[in-house]
Amino acid sequence: MKKYLESSKYIDWKSPSVKELANKLAKGEQNESGIAKRCFEWVRDNIKHSSDYKLNPVTCKASDVLREGTGYCYAKSHLLAALLRANNIPAGLCYQRLSVFENGAPYCLHGLNAVYLKEHGWYRMDARGNKAGVNAQFQPPHERLAFSVVGEKECNFPEIYSEPLPDVIEVLEMYQTYSEVLDNLPDIECVKNA
Repeated sequence: MKKYLESSKYIDWKSPSVKELANKLAKGEQNESGIAKRCFEWVRDNIKHSSDYKLNPVTCKASDVLREGTGYCYAKSHLLAALLRANNIPAGLCYQRLSVFENGAPYCLHGLNAVYLKEHGWYRMDARGNKAGVNAQFQPPHERLAFSVVGEKECNFPEIYSEPLPDVIEVLEMYQTYSEVLDNLPDIECVKNA
């Protein structure tokens, strides 16, 4: 579990602003599920999804997401992982491959989180931000993700990563505006077992 608690370049939970918010969200709550829910709901409801709100700059590091108040799903997942880790709750990053327009190609990765809760084990949650047609919730052991995998070329990648995928970092660091990222969303094909 150690790697799911570490502070790193992108999940920089030792940043003073991230630690301060993590402490504030945990205050008065003894239950780790309660702390995880507060962190999840705070990121989901207070950090604006860059594409939904047409906001710049493009963020990647957890502390930058917090400072700017905006981020793509990937960046929001970095902040949520940082807040959880700052509260000594193991957290990782997960990905789905989804249709961009919900009807086939093109496809893109979608970033979300997994948190390790002693009473439930690994639990996936998606703080990308709710809107019409998207209603992600924290209700362990039941997953209430933002998006369901429906198409043949869509999938839930089973891995729980301790660090962001290089493909995601490359896009978030290469482009300066939300629209450039939107035009160049990262994608990895699903590998289906025969």
